[in-house]
Amino acid sequence: MDMKKSILSVIITVVILSLPSLAYCQNKTTDVPVFKMGVSQVNITPPAPTVMAGYAARTEPSTGIHDSLYASALYFTGEKVKALILTLDLIGFSSSTIDELKADLSKATSVSPENIMITSVHNHGAPSPRSSDSDVTNTVPAYLKFLKERIMSLATTATKNPVPVKMGIVKGECKMNINRRALAANGTIILGRNPEGPCDHDLVVVRFDDMNNKPLAVLVNWPCHATTSGQDNTLITGDWPGAAARHIKNDIGKNVVVAITAGASGDINPLYGPGKNFTEIEAVGFHVAMETKRILKDVKTYPLKEIQTANHAMMFPGKKPSSADVPVDKLEPAAETEIRLTVFKIGDLVLSGVSGELVNEIGMDIKNRSPYSGTIVVTHCNGSSGYICTDKMFPEGGYEVRVTKLMPGVEKPLADKFLELIHQF
Repeated sequence: MDMKKSILSVIITVVILSLPSLAYCQNKTTDVPVFKMGVSQVNITPPAPTVMAGYAARTEPSTGIHDSLYASALYFTGEKVKALILTLDLIGFSSSTIDELKADLSKATSVSPENIMITSVHNHGAPSPRSSDSDVTNTVPAYLKFLKERIMSLATTATKNPVPVKMGIVKGECKMNINRRALAANGTIILGRNPEGPCDHDLVVVRFDDMNNKPLAVLVNWPCHATTSGQDNTLITGDWPGAAARHIKNDIGKNVVVAITAGASGDINPLYGPGKNFTEIEAVGFHVAMETKRILKDVKTYPLKEIQTANHAMMFPGKKPSSADVPVDKLEPAAETEIRLTVFKIGDLVLSGVSGELVNEIGMDIKNRSPYSGTIVVTHCNGSSGYICTDKMFPEGGYEVRVTKLMPGVEKPLADKFLELIHQF
């Protein structure tokens, strides 16, 4: 009996002595944050005059630089998934250019192409990134080469030293945007200002902090064309997104990465412009920044666990452009058009990316039907599908209907597929 008691005593002693060590190991494991983030920002202002994007009437190269253009990278790494979001002060990229960029980025960063989101603010004061555009001075290829080098450097820098991160989402309202489908005296729909038309004023701001509550990045989403700058302007400018980012940095910190994204704004313009009045351009960005500053006072951040992603490509019957903004009895068919959907879920944030100029009613429908209050729509994402209109817009006519590459019938299946992807999470 004494021998048995002695052995039992030794076993109990060993177990007791080992418990603190076991507890320490467990705490050490659970206390180490798995989810991390890296950020970077780089200047992508053209080093030489370049053909500008957004207006067919403006064919000559830029004559100078009013303010710089930037690209931002937000890199996320969780236990299972790595993801990369790039935002650029440009008009957008063709789907083929996006595919090339994503392939190169994947090799450089080890992020799977399907987990890369490349989005532009649809800036009409920027260089053209499309070599197919009319470019008698051959400036586009040179800028594309410069741009790709900057993008690769941006992405690799963001992935080098990720740190544990917390996130918070706040929602406000900015009414510096307006529905642009205005009814003219002759009964046609023109590009103007329609205060009676639907217009999404939601301004959603996401702040990412390190574990010491120091801000690393701010992501802003607001539905508005970057067209305060018009075809008469020949100076490179970031338009209202560039102005908004500058004002936000002045408040939150020069080293904080500010990534601006365009919400569903295919039929929404700024209250001011288009023109070359830089006081008006600055004013729109200033109001976006002031609302961002106001609502960030209420942000509450929390640690993150993982990022989830989903992708889907949809093919729809294609349409040839019409010759006028008036409704036509018969739409001319064309080759099918692809629309790409890319959805990232980070905590309560759901980024619903679409490769086109989605009108705001479809965007609001997606947000309203989503089970996540932090759902935003990000347009000009991972490709270029052109204008995506509601079915009721076609009998009305107007610019968006004239130039869209899509037949009616896209609205419902597109929104339903977005919701299906979101409900997977």
